[in-house]
Amino acid sequence: MQNIPALWRDPETYLSRSAPDHPVLFFAPSVLHATAQRFLDGFSGLVTYAVKANAHPAVLSNLVAAGVNAFDVASPAEMAAVRGVSDTAVMHYNNPVRSAKEIAAGIDYGAASWSVDCASELDKLAAVPRSCEIAVRFALPVSGAAYDFGSKFGASPDDAVNLLRRVAVEGWTPSLCFHPGTQCEDADAWVEYIHAAKEIVDRAGAHIARMNVGGGFPAHRCGTAPDLEAQFAAIDAAVTHAFGATPPAILCEPGRAMVAESFTLAARIKGIRGAGETVFLNDGIYGGLVDIRDMGLPERVHVVAADGAWRKGRTVPRVVFGPTCDSLDRLPDGLPLAGDAEVGDFVLFPGLGAYSLAMTTAFNGYGVSEVVTVLDLLRDKTSNA
Repeated sequence: MQNIPALWRDPETYLSRSAPDHPVLFFAPSVLHATAQRFLDGFSGLVTYAVKANAHPAVLSNLVAAGVNAFDVASPAEMAAVRGVSDTAVMHYNNPVRSAKEIAAGIDYGAASWSVDCASELDKLAAVPRSCEIAVRFALPVSGAAYDFGSKFGASPDDAVNLLRRVAVEGWTPSLCFHPGTQCEDADAWVEYIHAAKEIVDRAGAHIARMNVGGGFPAHRCGTAPDLEAQFAAIDAAVTHAFGATPPAILCEPGRAMVAESFTLAARIKGIRGAGETVFLNDGIYGGLVDIRDMGLPERVHVVAADGAWRKGRTVPRVVFGPTCDSLDRLPDGLPLAGDAEVGDFVLFPGLGAYSLAMTTAFNGYGVSEVVTVLDLLRDKTSNA
């Protein structure tokens, strides 16, 4: 018998009726569908999803239902997750460092596109069918992202020229790819990369079929929501300006920006110390809040009482610890929580669909494991006073 999970109206309803004593992630498929449509409508090339951001089966299956049928995968486990929801999805194996067994798995799963950033890694791909695309990944010292991926992956432009020539000579379909870094809010980063890609192509004397402009599109963390359409327009303009009348096809691989907004995390207040300046939650940096440690405090945080009502007290910056016995389990100081918050209340963190579930641990027996499907993510649309 098929087990169909219950569908709740909103997080407040679930919290007031179920009173969970563990952190919960609330998932709204309608929000994910709307975000996917925004990318499909606004980005002029192929939209793939970076599975690493959130590989939950409900996410992958809803993306397929929304029309996304290409996925950026980094491991055989992610390939299996994609095949679990679609027999026809196209997979782009863009982790440029692979073991021999991982390469064999990629071939078996039918990965259509592979990335590479050094000669020794290209040597390993000899058995990859020549019908596949191999994208040379390059990196530039470009700012504009929360943190840069170029320190780990990416050939220099000079090395990229040589790699691109080899890919073409050895019979694969040559392509280029880059990643401007996570949570990149500066469209000029893509512009600089695209013009550098044109220089690499010219120097290599090789035609590229496609150019992968990476992920890095920002999610809504602070202030107003990012203007993704402005970034799409900047990418299109840069491709036209750099490549003229015969541009390569483009594709992107959003992860964070695709899935973040469709989840809200709820953590319960376990304790309040002093005059209320220190708060203990049942989730922290070893669980679903790990991304806050790296990305900084969000502005959209809400406190919900046990009966589902929003706390309306003036926000107060708090020191917030997670539930484990490790003193490092501490969010960046100053998390703004309602001044009338009490022990037993729930703290809602919107926009935590990316990396929360993917990176949670079971350290000390804590962590996020429950995903609850809801129609809407917030009942009350007004922020705390």
